[in-house]
Amino acid sequence: MKSTVILTLASIAIAAPTRTIENRQLPGFGSGSGTGTGLDAWKSLIPGLSGSSSGTPTGSGLDGLSSLIPGLTGSGSSSSSGLSGLGSLIPGLSGSGSSSSSGSSGLGSLFPGRSTSSTGSDSSSGGGFGLPSFGGLGSSTENGVTQNDGCKEYTFIFARGTSEMGNMGSVVGPPVGKQLNSLTGDKVTVQGVTYPADAAGNAMMGASGGPAMAKLVKQALSQCPKTKVLLGGYSQGAMVVHNAASSLDAGQITAAVLFGDPLKAQGVGKLAGDKVKEFCNMGDPLCLNGGNVMAHLTYGSDAETAAKFLIEAAGASTSS
Repeated sequence: MKSTVILTLASIAIAAPTRTIENRQLPGFGSGSGTGTGLDAWKSLIPGLSGSSSGTPTGSGLDGLSSLIPGLTGSGSSSSSGLSGLGSLIPGLSGSGSSSSSGSSGLGSLFPGRSTSSTGSDSSSGGGFGLPSFGGLGSSTENGVTQNDGCKEYTFIFARGTSEMGNMGSVVGPPVGKQLNSLTGDKVTVQGVTYPADAAGNAMMGASGGPAMAKLVKQALSQCPKTKVLLGGYSQGAMVVHNAASSLDAGQITAAVLFGDPLKAQGVGKLAGDKVKEFCNMGDPLCLNGGNVMAHLTYGSDAETAAKFLIEAAGASTSS
């Protein structure tokens, strides 16, 4: 199960618009244009990534990495699916047995720092990218708006990344929603955007989910005219926020947080720059044109910072 989740999360990064990794050269991997789509964009960067067409389905796309990461392909039908091979590079990643911890705490050694930015940008360095960074590796669905759960001071509407499950995903949506309610004393209605979030949607630059998010914003304000709408989006979901905001009036959105945003150089509709915060980890191939795919998967560690920004941008103070 843990390997399935990690491989699914990895697809979020490699399936996004390839202009962000075009003409990249990764140290030790040789050079290549990386102009394809999805996994194709990485074939020229990592020889053999596509795997063997005659091999078994579970080994597809991973065999080419075995020369770089011993043991990656694994063997037999083990539930680790070869990810235990990463243990030589990332201590603790392989975990043990069927433990729900999945050994992801070892990922901290990969990410010595990260950067976040808004119009008033800031940056931070340090670790802490263990299991909490993956938002629990689960998935969730929140329908506070569509189920009309009642009016609260804030409404948080979030768009998940490519291939994430539920309508909130797992990497960052659920932990931000949880932190918002923790900081405000459960004064936040949480709603996920139901949209395909598939690889093909990346080429639409947010259009596959933007109209749905905009509709949810209008529904929330119709049901609760005094609520303050807060938006969030991760990866493809960040592009969904851009698309939705472009069709909304300035007064309909209070603040927004975006994670691993391929369009971070662009504004968010008519929303003032100081009401938007972009989180972009060092090495993220989607928002920083970096070469570390895994850097795109750790934004759960920024959940509290993001929640505090949203509440403060809405004009309230946070307790901590």
